[in-house]
Amino acid sequence: MKNSGKKPARGGKAIYGAPLGILMLEARFPRIMGDMGNGQTWPFPVLFKVVKGASPEKVVVGGARGLLDDFIEAARELISLGAEGITTNCGFLSIFQAEMAAALGVPVATSSLMQVPWVQATLPPGQRVGIITVNSKGLTEAHLKGAGVPLDTPIVGTETGVEFFPVLIEAAREDMDVELARQDILDAAAELKRRVPDLGAVVLECTNMPPYAADVQELLGVPVYDIYSMINWFQLGLRPRRFLD
Repeated sequence: MKNSGKKPARGGKAIYGAPLGILMLEARFPRIMGDMGNGQTWPFPVLFKVVKGASPEKVVVGGARGLLDDFIEAARELISLGAEGITTNCGFLSIFQAEMAAALGVPVATSSLMQVPWVQATLPPGQRVGIITVNSKGLTEAHLKGAGVPLDTPIVGTETGVEFFPVLIEAAREDMDVELARQDILDAAAELKRRVPDLGAVVLECTNMPPYAADVQELLGVPVYDIYSMINWFQLGLRPRRFLD
């Protein structure tokens, strides 16, 4: 048979066209549009893998103790399927950033908190980036160091709210009142602004917060970054836009 002159199609993977792998916590609350766990949120295909036993409460309140090996094993499964980069479904997994990056052999971005130093670098002198998290009490020095976040970064959480924290972290019920959840996040945003008059930008830690990012930006009038903004950047490195033939 005559050679066509074209390069052969390369094999070796089980799934093609989805280079981003997302490690999911095991939870049953609704994944509304914009949530990291809703496949329709992403403008590109992704691979999902639920890490069994990794409940939001264990990760966010319990410090993810004993779960590192489970996340590494699940990530390796995604890589074997075809993932070329790994991210996670909880910003609190920044505590595993160094270990996972060392173990997996592909780029790893565990947390939207990794954006904090980047965002701070964009701001005029005298302005600060602040964090809104699902649980400020559980966001420790180890979590911040794992993501490269300065330890004096101002942080406000939603743990005193009536809907967002109880449903997502405490599994109080499977259904969620979206408007009440929105208000919990806006209340946290208002508190952040009260504490930080020189607020110049916000990073949302929680991967369930992107549906409310536009509301936070409208309320505060400053740029707002979240896991959606970070993963779109991450994906562009895995699959750069081709401008030339």
